[in-house]
Amino acid sequence: MGGRGRMRCKAPDAPQCEHCKRWATQQRAGHGQHKCSIYCLKDPNIDYQLRNAMDFAYSPRARQYMERLNAFMSEHVFPAEAEYFSQLKRGPLPWNVPPVMQALKTKAKEAGLWNLFLPDEEFGAGLSNTDYAPLAEIMGRSFIAPEVFNCNAPDTGNMEVLAKYGSPAQQEQWLKPLLAGEYRSAFCMTEPDVASSDATNMRATALVEGDEVLLNGRKWWSTGIGHPNCKFVIFMGLTYPDGPKHARHSMVLVPMATPGVKIERMLPVFGALDEPYGHGEVSFTNVRVPLANIIAGPGRGFEIAQGRLGPGRIHHCMRALGAAEMALEMLCKRALTRSAFGKPLADLGGNADIIANARMAIEQSRLLTLKAAWMMDTVGAKAAMSEISQIKVVAPNVAQLVIDQAIQIHGGAGLCDDLPLTALFAYARVLRLADGPDEVHRALIAKLELKAQAAKAVGVASVVTAGEPA
Repeated sequence: MGGRGRMRCKAPDAPQCEHCKRWATQQRAGHGQHKCSIYCLKDPNIDYQLRNAMDFAYSPRARQYMERLNAFMSEHVFPAEAEYFSQLKRGPLPWNVPPVMQALKTKAKEAGLWNLFLPDEEFGAGLSNTDYAPLAEIMGRSFIAPEVFNCNAPDTGNMEVLAKYGSPAQQEQWLKPLLAGEYRSAFCMTEPDVASSDATNMRATALVEGDEVLLNGRKWWSTGIGHPNCKFVIFMGLTYPDGPKHARHSMVLVPMATPGVKIERMLPVFGALDEPYGHGEVSFTNVRVPLANIIAGPGRGFEIAQGRLGPGRIHHCMRALGAAEMALEMLCKRALTRSAFGKPLADLGGNADIIANARMAIEQSRLLTLKAAWMMDTVGAKAAMSEISQIKVVAPNVAQLVIDQAIQIHGGAGLCDDLPLTALFAYARVLRLADGPDEVHRALIAKLELKAQAAKAVGVASVVTAGEPA
């Protein structure tokens, strides 16, 4: 299976790149329509093509899904939020699944709003990153929406991994129940004892012993591990300690019921456990699973991790912008309806500037995120590395700032659970660490920029030298 949203165009008139002889990739512009494009890293005009050219229009298919999704959210999701949280609190345990969630998922399936994030039509809606991005933003306006449409992390990333790298047997056993919404899953990569922002740093082991894999180690911040329907995890472990740096680790499918797997504790975020999903610390003690549970073969863990995180960052960032939009909406409503010192809050304390700056920041962040999605669709994640890291820094910071300003204008009301703002703030703050901290992404952006500028300088120098008289 190919990369997300990028398939070789099968049209008889599809172009071939004159620089590298690669064929054009197909872009879905809607049912029955054909559109193909080609971008080549060897093209001398690549800088212009990638950095300055983009079609900002949503495809007809994306617009259709946006209309349907917005209508479903208004009719079913938003009205059910209060009942969802009420059922969650009334349940016998904090880790129960509110019955209203299953009812919403059934309606979403019937409406054809299911697995929208998967680009392969064999498994999902067949949308590109660019087409899915606005849908993720719409879902980001509600805490419960991603699960309603089976588009919630970490299951989305795990489904993408299994769709792209999983064997037919793995897809049958693990992917199909995830696609159906019957299973939940977790991703066990981060470790408490090492700096886990370096994916090659993981020390937990996944050693091949005959026809089995022996797992040992401790993982934490494993999101979703507390969900009662979490049936398995994808575990990243060290298989070849002395191998090449990026070929030492493996990804292994581990059923939660396997002897030796133990949830040591659930980790609160600013005091909240985020039920019924949660973030857990998990120990693996002499855990044995079949060799067939290794995804794509031993030593490919780093490759899979990088492939998993690219699309996921688009999803996270667009959901964060949806949260920022909801916070700005609440901020403006408060500013217009609340008065102090004889004036609406909108006329006090520089709040007009705050509102204007929030709108500009959200728009800038959205455009940058859409550009990253478009680049992933046209040239792939590797060529879009800088843009992906840029949005991973920008979007969570913008969301955190706007949400904080919404809290401020609500006064004491903004700090309690009567409003969703504190939970939104925690969500945005977590995103500044999840999938790589800001500092790591800034370092990568700078490294890629310096490399590009150095290459440009060499190109200019070679042109000048070639033009000098003999």
